[in-house]
Amino acid sequence: MPTTPVCYRHPGRETYIRCSRCDRPICTECMRDASVGHQCPECVAEGRRSVRPARTAFGGGAAGRQGNVTKALIALNVLMMLVSIASARSGNAVAGGGLGGLMGDRTPLTDWGSVLGLAAFPDGTIGGVADGQWYRLVTAMFLHFGVLHLLLNMWALWVLGRTLEAVLGPLRFLALYLLAGLGGNVAAYVFTAPNRTTAGASTAVFGLFAAIFVIMRRLGRDTSAIVPILVINLIFTFTVPSISVAGHLGGLAAGAVVSLILAYAPRSRRTAFQVAGCAIVLVAMIGLTLVRTAALLG
Repeated sequence: MPTTPVCYRHPGRETYIRCSRCDRPICTECMRDASVGHQCPECVAEGRRSVRPARTAFGGGAAGRQGNVTKALIALNVLMMLVSIASARSGNAVAGGGLGGLMGDRTPLTDWGSVLGLAAFPDGTIGGVADGQWYRLVTAMFLHFGVLHLLLNMWALWVLGRTLEAVLGPLRFLALYLLAGLGGNVAAYVFTAPNRTTAGASTAVFGLFAAIFVIMRRLGRDTSAIVPILVINLIFTFTVPSISVAGHLGGLAAGAVVSLILAYAPRSRRTAFQVAGCAIVLVAMIGLTLVRTAALLG
């Protein structure tokens, strides 16, 4: 005598619905809509595991289209600006220094975290990268001298960052940003007077300018609109006395090298080539820092 089928997960429930993939009986609670018919939870889970995640042309994750890393970097820079203003307890931290009185003054936070080779502080102590404060090469890319300085860099980061993050993916974009910023700060340390402080996200931003040119060329897209903007920024770099020329050019060079590695890595071993190439760039920066430190201390 034929019996009514029961759900394979709920034996007490009779059902005439079957999974279109494995043909097991499923109740209305267990059935999942599919392109054809319905599927059971196990077949849906198996199908998800077998689907390869979407990747960008350079091997990155498609999550970069949301621009979350760009937004996080902007938020971090803004947060550091607020902390910097609070540490100064003065309106001059917002605006009051160079560039026609629109750039802000130094604050205790920028004194602590900006790139500084080696110098004596008012209290008689010695500090700087050469004195072991290597963290300055990283923290400097998140500190700014005033709100205008911050706004100019964050606008550029917002415009360039979202495009690059979308085509590179979150992790590769973050690596590009950090290596470009670090490269600019290392260049400032190596080629700037040891008692001069430099800070700002512009080292990383100039790296993004180089990267957008390289990446767009690799994708076969028009880059004619990028060149004039880059030229204007370079003119600005060389004509405004308070700007670190070494930092901007160092970030530009580092961004160009890293983006070339990311864009032209061979497809068969793309991730391994990209990781190895970025690691070599990082080691080269460490080497330059060690050489400069030995020169200052020798």
